[in-house]
Amino acid sequence: MNQAAPLTEQDILAMPDEDYMSTQQLTFFEQLLRQQRKQIQLHIEHIKQNLSSVAVEPDELDRALIEEDNRQNLRLVEREYFLLRKIEQALDRIARQEYGFCLETGQPIGLKRLLARPTAELCLEAKERQEIREKHYKKQRG
Repeated sequence: MNQAAPLTEQDILAMPDEDYMSTQQLTFFEQLLRQQRKQIQLHIEHIKQNLSSVAVEPDELDRALIEEDNRQNLRLVEREYFLLRKIEQALDRIARQEYGFCLETGQPIGLKRLLARPTAELCLEAKERQEIREKHYKKQRG
């Protein structure tokens, strides 16, 4: 049986507008998100192994460097766990066939934006409004 080659980003971008979030496109983004999830999980596991295998150094400077390195790695792991949650939410939206549409406006997010950020929940205009609100709120709290 002859299986078709997996779609590429160029294939997705070349599709007509009527095919927006077709089964083929949803499958492409699902595979992309699952691949990203796997890479992040492997990276988190690698960092955890490094954190647990740190040798205790007698030198205070070495200990300080190791502790700072550990803090940075823990911040990275925290960010990656946040991204994993976003990936799971995107996969849930794919399962419900709601992926690719702005949560605020219901308008298409756009293929280019989704290829750049597969976990995007908002179209560009809604994201810009959100950032303006956040910036305004920060100024008020000041």
